[in-house]
Amino acid sequence: MADPIEYLPFEAEIQALEAALAKLTDSEEVRRIRRELTSLIRKIYNNLSAWDTILVSRHRQRPQTVDYIDMICDEFVELHGDRAIGDDRAIRTGFARIGDHRVLLVGQQKGHTLKERNECLFGCAHPEGYRKALGKMKLAAKFKLPVICLIDTPGAYPGIGAEERGQAQLIATNLLEMARLETPIVCVVIGEGGSGGALGIGIGDRVSMLEFAYYSVISPEGCAGILWKEANDQTKRLAADALKLTARDLFRLHVIDEIIAEPLGGAHRDPRQMGNILKTYLLRSLRDLKQLPTDELLEQRYQKFRKMGVFDEGAAGEAAAAGNQ
Repeated sequence: MADPIEYLPFEAEIQALEAALAKLTDSEEVRRIRRELTSLIRKIYNNLSAWDTILVSRHRQRPQTVDYIDMICDEFVELHGDRAIGDDRAIRTGFARIGDHRVLLVGQQKGHTLKERNECLFGCAHPEGYRKALGKMKLAAKFKLPVICLIDTPGAYPGIGAEERGQAQLIATNLLEMARLETPIVCVVIGEGGSGGALGIGIGDRVSMLEFAYYSVISPEGCAGILWKEANDQTKRLAADALKLTARDLFRLHVIDEIIAEPLGGAHRDPRQMGNILKTYLLRSLRDLKQLPTDELLEQRYQKFRKMGVFDEGAAGEAAAAGNQ
């Protein structure tokens, strides 16, 4: 039996309506309230603030990498260890079969229970996690297997030990090597996409996000702490708005290629449907990318990231250029 839905703060009206629906027996009244409930959920979720979107992305019942492996992979053989330090459980890797495609799957796992979260460090990977991910990706390229990366982390582990073992350097190495890996790469932000911890497995030919995920250089709490020296409800909301971290914002800014729709009310309300939607997207992406010659694939990947970002050349810029002549 599925666990009862945990409601978020902005879902008070939805909770009240669903509670009323559960008590009814009259079929006509049930149908009326169900229509009203569907309309209410659609209205609320179509108008979520950036901070509310973050709350959905962090929902305790939201599907994670291991859940998607169970739902979309016909076969999965996990690969462990980085051949240097150990096996980081915040990043899972393994050979998988999705439909007719054999792939190498890399995904970040935050954990559902307290025990699993402690084991996974809440999805915050150590350097050995990124070393493991890259080593397995290179193995995939050797056997000409596409790579799928499922991103879901608040950020890389910020501890002293991780820094001493080269956290920043290993993430940078992953960026370099993924940019030139000679095999198709599909990246999907399924929940949180925090900072370099997300970017460390986020370079690909297709980079997409689930509808209520977020992708940002820093968390709103971290941003608020830097700018306002305090991460309260007001400053977190201000930071979330300013960071432009939702799927809609990033699609408009051409940082991601596609927004993957979620079931009504978010992936946590219907994980199985979300799994089917994600599987359909992955199969389509793999089919399209496999048709490209390797040199064309790498050139398109290179140009994709080179073209990100815009800048303005105004009077100040022209004056500076004239002064340098």
